[in-house]
Amino acid sequence: MIKTYRKLTEEEILQLESQSCLAEDWGAVEVAEGFAPTYVHQTRFSGEIKLGVFWGEFTLPGGIKKHSGIHHVTFHNVTVGDNCCIENVQNYIANYVIGDHTFIENVDMLLVDGKSTFGNGVEVAVLNETGGREVLISNKLSAHQAYILALYRHRPQVIARMKEITDFYCNKYASSIGTIGNHVTIMNTGSIRNVRIGDNCRICGACRLENGSINSNEAAPVHIGHGVICDDFIISSGSHVDDGTMLTRCFVGQACKLGHNYSASDSLFFSNCQGENGEACAIFAGPFTVTHHKSTLLIAGMFSFMNAGSGSNQSNHMYKLGPIHQGTLERGAKTTSDSYILWPARVGAFSLVMGRHVNHADTSDLPFSYLIEQGNTTYLVPGVNLRSVGTIRDAQKWPKRDKRTDPNKLDYINYNLLSPYTIQKMFKGVSILKELRRVSGETSELYSYQSAKIKNSSLRKGIHFYETAIHKFLGNSLIKRLEGINFQDNEEIRQCLQPDTGIGTGEWVDIAGLIAPKSEIEKLMAGIEKGEINHLKHINACFEEMHSNYYTYEWTWAYHKIQEFYGYDPETITAKDIIAIVNTWKDAVVGLDRLVYEDARKEFSLSSMTGFGADGSHSEMRQDFEQVRGDFESNPFVTAVLKHIDEKTALGEELINRIGQLA
Repeated sequence: MIKTYRKLTEEEILQLESQSCLAEDWGAVEVAEGFAPTYVHQTRFSGEIKLGVFWGEFTLPGGIKKHSGIHHVTFHNVTVGDNCCIENVQNYIANYVIGDHTFIENVDMLLVDGKSTFGNGVEVAVLNETGGREVLISNKLSAHQAYILALYRHRPQVIARMKEITDFYCNKYASSIGTIGNHVTIMNTGSIRNVRIGDNCRICGACRLENGSINSNEAAPVHIGHGVICDDFIISSGSHVDDGTMLTRCFVGQACKLGHNYSASDSLFFSNCQGENGEACAIFAGPFTVTHHKSTLLIAGMFSFMNAGSGSNQSNHMYKLGPIHQGTLERGAKTTSDSYILWPARVGAFSLVMGRHVNHADTSDLPFSYLIEQGNTTYLVPGVNLRSVGTIRDAQKWPKRDKRTDPNKLDYINYNLLSPYTIQKMFKGVSILKELRRVSGETSELYSYQSAKIKNSSLRKGIHFYETAIHKFLGNSLIKRLEGINFQDNEEIRQCLQPDTGIGTGEWVDIAGLIAPKSEIEKLMAGIEKGEINHLKHINACFEEMHSNYYTYEWTWAYHKIQEFYGYDPETITAKDIIAIVNTWKDAVVGLDRLVYEDARKEFSLSSMTGFGADGSHSEMRQDFEQVRGDFESNPFVTAVLKHIDEKTALGEELINRIGQLA
């Protein structure tokens, strides 16, 4: 509803002047119907001014109440909504539209100076500090858009068109008037210049905010806290930036948390990232990138679902041509305390990095591995992380830690541990390991791969781990496909197994949290190049479609891999063949769960009880340990593993019984 305004009456002007108010031109001051000047004191007006009504009251922490109104403020070209309380602005507020029920107190300056895009269109020199991979940030930037902009530089037409699309959005968004939304609180804050602030935002004690957008809303408010300095930035809904955080040329995605003096420049943080104490420079932090420690530097790297141990560090500078190098830790990778990687390097998905690594290894085709440094040599232990209790725990916790409450989500996040993306790498991994064994001989003590060493025992176990995981994934897909259907004959089974779409065969990619067939990404880029896709919202809609169709595409991929891996022709497959696959699947699932179970048991060993039961005997040590940590058999994770074994066994048996009469 459009609000109507009227001119001030002579009596109102006289009352305002008696309350120490001044105006360059009282004729340029308009007020809403129902306006009363009672709560406007010591205020200066210049330019075009519109004032709402002041009937409401604010209850502040501690129980103190303040009536809405304006006290000790200078306004220039400002619209104030209904029931706002604005007081003690040291300099002035200029060129802003302020929403209803907003509270502004003890602020130095609120100013829009000239035409601004409010952080939209800022170039962030991500990954390569010297440039060449710049991402133009915007309010609608998703991790997947940014991935293409940063990494698909071999498609210059795509990059040029995406920049044009972003520029169009930014120009449409540009204005010489800023907005402060409804129910906003701004207290004890320094200078705010060229910043657009969304509904329900709370800014308390910030030092300086310049050229940015804070995309807060009622469903997902944003909090900006004490000592924060942000220049050239966008902060998305639901995020929390506090305690001396310093951001320069940064995008902060939805439900991120940055605090405890964290500093970042030229970096992108997407959904649910956390950064505390440390430092980031030119990083692409995909969803759930977490760094908590004061001594940790993340630089020129691409991460997602990553946890950085204390003292984790990378180098992108070899003191030759400048800081031009970059690296990737694929989804789910972790670094231990005091780990170090010399870029360029690429670490496979769900791998653990321990020690110092300077040999530029690429282990992307050997996921779920350990990279361990011994005597300046990188040792690779393939697939061992598949049995780690920590890996399984991570996979369970990420969906629970998604704090996004905004119904309009920017990033489409796939949480699956096993997917066509990781399983295709395991197929490659098995081939690589078998080829190493063939070339170097089965009795070799060490094998060399990508500047890393693999022990004979590690190679043999790696093949076993990967094949077990492949059995598990393909069996899961098959059982899900045949779920809940009573078949009359083998032909009905074959019909049910037929994919619903041809999309999904071939290579799959992880586009910063979104797992999709590469063919669909190529199709999207072709549409952008041809001009068929020409808005940011249309690009995001394509990503949403890929995400929502994931399981349909996944089955197409799995269907063809079942034929390749097991050697069964889908035109002639029988119930007997499927029962054989399910029995192998049961062995794989139960076998992996048993390994995870044994790994969890280590956390309850006698050595893990060291430091418990202070000043007491062994029995007191165990009792103290159990009071704090509980006993092994009743641990929630352990009971969940045992339950998972029972459920999966029952699921396999149910399918075997359902189709057994056809075998």
